[in-house]
Amino acid sequence: MNRAAGILLPIASLPSKYGIGCFSQSAYDFVDWLKEAGQTYWQILPLGPTSYGDSPYQSFSTYAGNPYFISLEALVEEGVLTEEECEEADFGSKKNDINYEKMYKNRYPLLRKAYERSDISKDPDYRHFVADNEWWLSDYALFMAVKERFGGKPWTEWAEDIRLRWGNAMDYYRRELYFDIEFQQYMQFKFFSQWKALREYANGKGIRIVGDIPIYVAMDSADTWSHPELFQLDRDNVPTAVAGCPPDGFSADGQLWGNPLYRWEYHKQTGYDWWMTRMWFCFQLYDIVRIDHFRGFDEYYSIPYGEETAVKGHWEKGPGIDLFRRMEQRLGWHEVIAEDLGYVTDSVRQLVRDSGFPGMKVLEFAFDSRDSGSASDYFPHNYTENCIAYTGTHDNETIVGWFKSISPEEREMARNYLCNHDTPEKELYKSFIALVMRSVAKTCIIPIQDYLGYDNSCRTNKPSTLGINWRWRVREKELSDALQKEILAVTKRYGRMNWD
Repeated sequence: MNRAAGILLPIASLPSKYGIGCFSQSAYDFVDWLKEAGQTYWQILPLGPTSYGDSPYQSFSTYAGNPYFISLEALVEEGVLTEEECEEADFGSKKNDINYEKMYKNRYPLLRKAYERSDISKDPDYRHFVADNEWWLSDYALFMAVKERFGGKPWTEWAEDIRLRWGNAMDYYRRELYFDIEFQQYMQFKFFSQWKALREYANGKGIRIVGDIPIYVAMDSADTWSHPELFQLDRDNVPTAVAGCPPDGFSADGQLWGNPLYRWEYHKQTGYDWWMTRMWFCFQLYDIVRIDHFRGFDEYYSIPYGEETAVKGHWEKGPGIDLFRRMEQRLGWHEVIAEDLGYVTDSVRQLVRDSGFPGMKVLEFAFDSRDSGSASDYFPHNYTENCIAYTGTHDNETIVGWFKSISPEEREMARNYLCNHDTPEKELYKSFIALVMRSVAKTCIIPIQDYLGYDNSCRTNKPSTLGINWRWRVREKELSDALQKEILAVTKRYGRMNWD
């Protein structure tokens, strides 16, 4: 099995001209940069349209793509926008920060203008796309159009007739909002056309895309609205229980995510049809699929609806290996990464082993004096070949920020493990990267912030907080030739070079 390496950088965090990373020339340039740095993998975050809080893990659809990622430059080349119109839009002045409020207010009007000039209904490629994706696109486009009509309110606050999908209401809104629905379909057509081109370019350069899907869907999503039978909802489509994580050493109240939980018995009775379709769709989009919160398939944490914290939740049994055996029978073998972090039990470890999927090892977790029991799993000398090794993930501190934040005792523990007491702290991040890269793990993926040696001001996400996350972007000048050569050198040194 070939050793390989990759870089974690969300699409939104790419450099670009208009306020957010997207499928513009900068994305293609980054692919070239990865190739020259000897990398094999580009790991991204979920691509869905984001809802409240801007988290890619809380999306309006498990199938749709984020319209923010549509390249405005490409629309200018098509002649449906002008460069002046794009330049005049205010997306914020900071090249290393995403201003989501300005993005919402100013990017959608540009996309609407492009749609209105496109005469898209006459495009045969568009018509084929709509026909091929009608099974999810019809509900999604209607959902988004109706949401706009109701001032952006969650579907649970809509008028009863459309909230409960009465036939006459569905027909009325499809007629009344025809062009709003077509606009939503247009944006999805552009998204998937541009993503397909970028992925094909990456694959042509020997770069494989690691996609990411959350285990749960958002309550305020087209999925929950259109298929309430899949979830633990009552007859009025109100949740009976929601998802989260129990209290632990990091959070006395636990984490209350609020996602609807699955009716696993119903899914089993259908042969997990919805899951089979979801995974099939993901395998069309990505080369490898990382499933977030994999432990939820073994046991999931159920919190009574209406609780303000996760304290009163309890564990319920999930579908276990049955789901993944069915997936292999129906879809064949595909590459999956099991996100098996957090509170891991013996039964979770067994599920990961039975699935054959590689789990994740995060170096930062190895030196946690509060959790010495499971910390040993994350020491590189305990890694197995069938795992994906990280310094940290999008949810963690940067390696520089982490080292500054841990206790003196933990810093001493880390230095002793490295056998490194002389390297200045400002250079120590390179030693941590090297430690992961020389491990036995078949694949190592490093967040770009760690290669840059950045502190927590450049962190992607701090769980259980709002307003400060998913905003950081790398600037074009930071993806320098010097950094590329440094990454190439460490990749070669530890036998992880992409020779394709």
